[in-house]
Amino acid sequence: MLIDAHQHFWRYDPARLDWIVPGMNALMHDWLPVDLAEAWAETGIEATIAVQAAGDEAETAFLMEQAAARDWIAGVVGWVDLASADADECIGHWQAAGPLVGLRHQIEGDPARLNDAAFDVGMAAVQRRGLVYEVLVNHRQLADAVPFCIRHDAHTLVVDHLAKPAITGDDAAFGQWRDAIAALAALPHVAVKISGLATEAQTAPGEAPDIDGIYRHLDSALELFGEDRLIFGSDWPVCRLAIDYGDWFALIDAWARAQSPDCRAKVFGANAASLYSLDL
Repeated sequence: MLIDAHQHFWRYDPARLDWIVPGMNALMHDWLPVDLAEAWAETGIEATIAVQAAGDEAETAFLMEQAAARDWIAGVVGWVDLASADADECIGHWQAAGPLVGLRHQIEGDPARLNDAAFDVGMAAVQRRGLVYEVLVNHRQLADAVPFCIRHDAHTLVVDHLAKPAITGDDAAFGQWRDAIAALAALPHVAVKISGLATEAQTAPGEAPDIDGIYRHLDSALELFGEDRLIFGSDWPVCRLAIDYGDWFALIDAWARAQSPDCRAKVFGANAASLYSLDL
């Protein structure tokens, strides 16, 4: 089964989705399951994991509602305030409510969470309950993400978008990203998502992404993490700022087919099913 392990749904609210800024006009309206089903129609994708895009529990409730109505939404990566005193109780509530398979926060915009003792207590609850935690950081925050990931080794962590490398063609930037993410690759409980790279490979909004640069980063991710810790995600509809769903799928599909015979099956489904314990 082919799985898209990273996409979003929302009813557009600029106050809640404040990371959508001028220039991202394509994102400034509702994006719902019917739109995704149309986008992936030619790809063969059969299931997806819906990932939070706003930092409140209303987001978790909304994604759970979408999953309850559609069998092909195999899991939800939601949001809970892990620094709150009742974090464990809240996590349990959402686990009982539906297919919660993980949690995430926009740590990229709030990096203090990586060194927050109260947040660490909540993280322990996440891992005790067998949920994946998705680490959303950018390449400049990798040094702080490493000790965070070392501390939280009781269950799987997944780093989104290869930690958002600066895909600019600059050898120094590439080398710095590779050295930094290699420290995470050395941790066997850390996996990465092959997602969100097209938007990181644009020199300006509307420009075509640097495909060679994307492949260069994919090759390094495979070398460092191995094919068992790479997970395909579209980052739809955000990907539409740089590339259509079908073109992103085709790009990763071509790359995966050029690797080992098992690589495509693992990257496009088996790894997500296993690491997120999906009920398929």
